[in-house]
Amino acid sequence: MAADARVKITLRCNECKQRNYNTKKNKKNTSGKVELKKYCRFCRKHTVHTETK
Repeated sequence: MAADARVKITLRCNECKQRNYNTKKNKKNTSGKVELKKYCRFCRKHTVHTETK
């Protein structure tokens, strides 16, 4: 069986630094860090979330 290309990542809010979301990404297609604009329940607004380990 080949190595799994999809890995589990955690998304962290850039403003309050809380870890809010868990998701998966394909390492072959997205080699860099993922940045998504998502809702942060601690800031109570939409902010940029960055991939962390």
